[in-house]
Amino acid sequence: MISATEAFDAAERKMWDGRAEAYAASFARLCAHPVEALLDAAGVAEGTYVLDTGTGTGTAAVAARARGARVRAVDADAGMVAAARERGIDAQVAILPELPFPDGEFDAVVGNFVLNHVGRPRAALTELRRVLRPGGRLAVTLWAGGGKAGMELLGRACEAAGSVPPAYLPRLDPAEDFARTPEGLAGLLADGGFTAAEGTTLGWEHRATAEEWWGGAAAGIATIGLIVTSQAPETVVRIRQEYDRLSAEFTDGDGGLRLPHVALLGRGTA
Repeated sequence: MISATEAFDAAERKMWDGRAEAYAASFARLCAHPVEALLDAAGVAEGTYVLDTGTGTGTAAVAARARGARVRAVDADAGMVAAARERGIDAQVAILPELPFPDGEFDAVVGNFVLNHVGRPRAALTELRRVLRPGGRLAVTLWAGGGKAGMELLGRACEAAGSVPPAYLPRLDPAEDFARTPEGLAGLLADGGFTAAEGTTLGWEHRATAEEWWGGAAAGIATIGLIVTSQAPETVVRIRQEYDRLSAEFTDGDGGLRLPHVALLGRGTA
């Protein structure tokens, strides 16, 4: 029988397969917000040899390169790797917790919203520590628990429309889970072997059009996308109707949306 961790990882791979372009057109701008703080936390500067894990379309890698860093990048999805390469990033396919690099290769490692998508986060962090030189710095972001009114908009629309989540949603093994709090993230980093581990909270207001925010879910992006696209057509219509109704809470004066979000930023030393 397949384990919960194997099922989680398989569902994650399926979720992102072929969706690089749809991600770039929807949720990529949201995920780009913490990048500068992430690079600061990892001490990325001119000459730093940095690995961007879960690079996606290469946003953090491009920002690190703009600081004068030497950059390598990996992602589990071939489409994301191709998108990063189109931006001039030295990227390759690799799936945590196994990386194709020698011990102590990098000065810094960053992971922008990658631990959310790994079935064994502690093993992943142990691997990230392995490829860091002694004294090298790690910085990661992930979504916080609670307080995500903007992200919850789509979930509320699904619930109001009477949608039923599919059985194949990625679900982390409880033995691998951790508290989505600054303290929980710091503890996770410590479990992965990092010293001086700490976690902080980042909050911001993401601005998007109603169509852009809906488009990510409608294209099957992330867990909310799996929920939306698994429904019968008439249910999807109801979800959209509820989404349009609930979006009024977040509409700005120019017809766009102001969506509050909260993420965690963690850092540690190898």
